[in-house]
Amino acid sequence: MGAGISRRGFLRAGAAAGVALNVSFLAPPAGARLIETPPRPGPDWLTPAGRPRYRLDAIAKVTGAKTFARDYRAADLPGWPREQSHAFLLHATKADRSFEGIDLTVLGEALKPDRMVLHEDLVADGITVPHPDFFGDVFLVPKGETPRLLGQPVALLIYRDFARYDAAKRKVRFDDSVVRYGAATPYNQPPHYGASRYVRIDGGSPEAEDRYSPFKDSVIFGKFSGDKAVWPSPGEGDAMARGMAAAAQIEQDIAAAGSDALVLKRSYFSQSIDASAMEADNGNVWYDAATGVLHVMAASQSPYEVAEVSAELVSTSKFLLKEVDLKVGYTVGYGTKDHYIFPLFCVLAGLYGEGRPVRLANDRFEQFQTGLKRHAFWMDNTLVVDRSTGKFRIMTGHFRTDGGGRANYSFSVAFVGATAAQSIYYLPQSDFSAAAFASRAVEAGSTRGYGTLQSMSATEMMVDEAAELLGIDPIELRLRNVFRSGMKNTQGAIPAGALRNEEILLKARAHPLWSARAQKKKTFEAANPGKKYGVGYGHVQKDYGTGAEAALASLEFDPRGRISFRHVAHEMGPGVTTSQAIMVGEILGRVPDETEYGVVRWPQMPLETTDEPYTLSQDEEDRRKQNPRWTPRITSPMSATNSVYYLGHATREAARILVDLALWPAARSLWSRGTGGGALAPYDVRREDLRLGGGMINAGGMPSLAFEAVAAEAHRLGLPTGVTVHTFNRWQWTEAEFDVPERGRLRLSIDALALRYGEGASEEHKRSMTTGGWHFIERAAVSYPPAQRNNAGVTYYAPMATLAEVSVDIGSGTVTLLSHHSILECGRQVVPELVSGQIQGGIAMGIGHALKEYLPLYEDGPGDGTWNWNRYELPRAKDVALWSQTAEVLPPLSDSDPPKGIAEVVMIAVVPAIANAVTHAIGKRFHDLPITPEKIREALS
Repeated sequence: MGAGISRRGFLRAGAAAGVALNVSFLAPPAGARLIETPPRPGPDWLTPAGRPRYRLDAIAKVTGAKTFARDYRAADLPGWPREQSHAFLLHATKADRSFEGIDLTVLGEALKPDRMVLHEDLVADGITVPHPDFFGDVFLVPKGETPRLLGQPVALLIYRDFARYDAAKRKVRFDDSVVRYGAATPYNQPPHYGASRYVRIDGGSPEAEDRYSPFKDSVIFGKFSGDKAVWPSPGEGDAMARGMAAAAQIEQDIAAAGSDALVLKRSYFSQSIDASAMEADNGNVWYDAATGVLHVMAASQSPYEVAEVSAELVSTSKFLLKEVDLKVGYTVGYGTKDHYIFPLFCVLAGLYGEGRPVRLANDRFEQFQTGLKRHAFWMDNTLVVDRSTGKFRIMTGHFRTDGGGRANYSFSVAFVGATAAQSIYYLPQSDFSAAAFASRAVEAGSTRGYGTLQSMSATEMMVDEAAELLGIDPIELRLRNVFRSGMKNTQGAIPAGALRNEEILLKARAHPLWSARAQKKKTFEAANPGKKYGVGYGHVQKDYGTGAEAALASLEFDPRGRISFRHVAHEMGPGVTTSQAIMVGEILGRVPDETEYGVVRWPQMPLETTDEPYTLSQDEEDRRKQNPRWTPRITSPMSATNSVYYLGHATREAARILVDLALWPAARSLWSRGTGGGALAPYDVRREDLRLGGGMINAGGMPSLAFEAVAAEAHRLGLPTGVTVHTFNRWQWTEAEFDVPERGRLRLSIDALALRYGEGASEEHKRSMTTGGWHFIERAAVSYPPAQRNNAGVTYYAPMATLAEVSVDIGSGTVTLLSHHSILECGRQVVPELVSGQIQGGIAMGIGHALKEYLPLYEDGPGDGTWNWNRYELPRAKDVALWSQTAEVLPPLSDSDPPKGIAEVVMIAVVPAIANAVTHAIGKRFHDLPITPEKIREALS
């Protein structure tokens, strides 16, 4: 998920209303909480070198102990009633007629619901939608009004027994008589969701100061006149006016381009798709009116937000609320379970359960009808290339996307797509705009790729076409324009670290799939009449992170040397629990003995936030940061490829601080024992000499020390044996200064710190541990990245390139993927096997997007409730070149390289690679995805 909109007020509910938020993670029925190793890994989990032989949750997966929220009923949850109710929603399948009520005649008396909830019931009970600018203005369609979107719920039906619920649900499915409609009405369209523009003109070279850029000056924001985005007038006034003057100059330069330039203009379309996560949206909610506790079990990528918004929903209603107790299982959502309205429908069901838990769970028809979709994009691009040098002079792209009937993250997805459109190329002049429109389509949200798959695929298809028109090898053209380290992106910001796209391009050019493609085409087609052969290349770099990443992590050890690790990271499938534990082991020389993930309660960190990291002015932030307990954000959801780098930063910082404050001084103490300063005195041993590995601690020729011995010494000395940190990143890490007892002032890449002292601590230190049993050290100073850095759009990139080899049957139009080879740069791999799994899974998704997956947006689309996998085609093993796919990962430049987030980038490059391969095969270009057999047959007819 990319940089987002303000979630102003998401934290207000709990704090302002005095509602306690308690978020915990589900364990199998025998357990009281989810420890991410149920059962614990076997003794062979780690190799002698400390590398994992299998995922931390592998045994749980194969023994059935890895549980998802969908696996639970009330009887499985300690303290919940054993009996529960079940609910389902009725949906509107028309958005051009008024809703006039429900007719349940088809159910007869036997199958009528025990409770039916309508919009008017919610109004009477004071229930409104939290954050209507995000989730929409109503939960259920009011009688007499037109639905806001196809598939919008109109009624909630609750049954006290499963058999009647199941029979009723089957009875009303596909029955058009149940939801009654009135006269034809105009579509009740909500306001469009936003428009933004990113204009840059460099100063004559990549190094010179930009004449205009968003980072230096401003992002330009537009308004709407009907269905048209309207931009500020150009001029010499404020920054936006000057930006529009720069945009006008770019248009003049395009119009004035002479015969020495190729001016290529093309329009592209990227379709709506369903992410098809195997766990459909679900929740089970019990409202205990006697205690005022709302017990929620829900599938979510963002549990903290679910608890907060649930509290806000109930706090403004007639229902008494003292606490939200949220339980969350493992989940996989690909962005579709992040800030989604479905858990709030589950809360509604629980409120009307009359003391019983109520389970609301989508079947697959319902999931297609209401689940968040990937946004459809329409893109009008222009590329100006110098014919003599092949250098890009100008690129513009004007995008529009359909967000459906709820805003969700549509505006954010649109502008992230715009900021990504430059892909791996340096552009001296650029103008990218994006407008997010409301429609009657099913809601679209933060689905994997977040706008970048759409925009970068179009760019790569366009660059290939430009190469053909210029008579230049497509990889050679890329090499002439590659984005190198130190250059500015289209927002005018310099990305982090080394950009290694040139290295990837050279490897791809030398690969046999590319170097021998002309000869192999002749050989293949001669041997396979009726089939055409092609090889295509796609190369992208994807941002990772949101520009407001926050995390909490805690590490401590007991006198026996047993390490405990707690983290906010929540497992979604890519192996975050494994990688975080391995990161601890890399620094401490031992992996944790006990781990707990998805932790939300941090009593040792009494932090405060307004949670407005994108919209807070610099002056306001400067004022708020004087409070040593304030932070721009408490924690991030699991999204935006943020685990290994951003959430891992908290892990690495906690481990490093623990080494510095405890293990290093304790080891020195042991080495110093004896006459004349012991074995340490004759040598010059420094902190940088310290080495931890295999459970042993060494430095500069000193005797090896067992971790257990050093831990015992740290406790004896009363050193800090526990460290908790909070981190914040706004395209740059926050740093803060802390006055640490016995160590003085330390400057660290965190913004909050708590310590727990060993058993031998002084009475003064013991008295200081008053915050949840810890010593919360209020920072002495803090340096948050400036608010202007929001305009950087992104500074962290991970690149991937893919070569795709295809054959096309010219009779049927069928595309067969023969093989593919990918090249990825992800910094230092923490667990290579997890990277490999991400590559394979991501490429399969990209293949589906390129060739198969498609959802109509409106009346014939999933909002009508008839879509399932019988109509929606996903790629299967036979479609993905399962046994002939290969990949390589560039080695890190050094062993100190940080890991990079790659979960989204791995799915993108294969999309344009396939499109370009089809063009190489049959000589026809396609600008609309997916490339289906029907489109190929039409192109060849």
